[in-house]
Amino acid sequence: MTTSAEPRRARDLGVPLDGEPGRWNAITDVPGVTVGYTTLVADDPAVTRTGVTAILPRGADLAGAPCAAGVAVLNGNGELTGRSWIEEAGQLQTPIAITNSHAVGAVHQGVDQWLAQHQPAVAAQWMLPVVGETWDGYLNSINAGSVRPEHAHTALDAAASGVIAEGNVGGGTGMNCYGFKGGTGTASRLVPAGERTWTVGVLLQANFGSRRELRVVGRPLGRDSEAPCPMETSGWFEGEVAAASGTARGPAVPGAGSVIVVVATDAPLLPDQCRALARRVPLGLARTGTTGSHFSGDIFLAFSTANSGGLGSRMGTPAGTVESIEHVSWGAIDGLYTAVVEATEEAVLNALVAARDMVGRDGHASFALPHDEVRDAFASAS
Repeated sequence: MTTSAEPRRARDLGVPLDGEPGRWNAITDVPGVTVGYTTLVADDPAVTRTGVTAILPRGADLAGAPCAAGVAVLNGNGELTGRSWIEEAGQLQTPIAITNSHAVGAVHQGVDQWLAQHQPAVAAQWMLPVVGETWDGYLNSINAGSVRPEHAHTALDAAASGVIAEGNVGGGTGMNCYGFKGGTGTASRLVPAGERTWTVGVLLQANFGSRRELRVVGRPLGRDSEAPCPMETSGWFEGEVAAASGTARGPAVPGAGSVIVVVATDAPLLPDQCRALARRVPLGLARTGTTGSHFSGDIFLAFSTANSGGLGSRMGTPAGTVESIEHVSWGAIDGLYTAVVEATEEAVLNALVAARDMVGRDGHASFALPHDEVRDAFASAS
């Protein structure tokens, strides 16, 4: 696995992106939101290139406090646990975790255990953790069970505000995007709202798209790249299936994979408005070129940290209890939509730029988007 001394982001390479980012240009620009990682890289006893990403919408001290929330799906070949309750009640009241496809159970158990330790009053009722996944089996020994519940504990304990790492970290460690090394990416936008300013932040696990699709602000950098793309060209999948089953199958499908996107905002929103924000995520993804593969699980969650104390759901609530919550007028919501689209686009590009070349199981290699190709594409615009 190769490394670079200086992490970079899309803007550092001269990519002209729309909108005004927050202080850290990250989901953590939304007040109260914290993010933590567990990154697992080892060659023994199994080649491991994976991890866990944890997002605490209101931080550790308020880990069980509800937020208005909504979910949207572009293509359903993936998993996001807890989705049924979010759709039923319009609220999220647990941490969010993202990992690899075969580690959902271990991470779900880990979040349960962590909540029972840190928020026993929440655990005394019921817990439906939100755990999303994307598939890292090209680089990672995905069936080796390397992710355990304690790795979710570590990611949750590490959650903090401020600048957060991108690329080969957390659940994004072994992921690939547009035939390049992919991983974790984040971005944010500030949204003027009269005398106030709201923040929209996005964090995503990028593991989607075929090499020919990638566009960076309209430039076809994927199809023109000189970087090797063995994930799409080496025939590894066809050989492995034949060896395992004795039956020949076709090659891996370019664009297969998934993307989990989490959108946070401090703007006061109704659950249906959170769903509306989540539905705008595919517009940001499409700016980077994807057409949404049948073999990709593209699932999006949006939540609002406003209305603290509202949207409660507790057994023993007296009959007739009435709550009131504030929300943005539907007629004034377009700025938030724009922010979601812009931040999603930039988060994908940040994941690609931050990622570094990686060699994983059986010598499988994934190469990062060459920085010089990005710089050269936008040199005349700077």
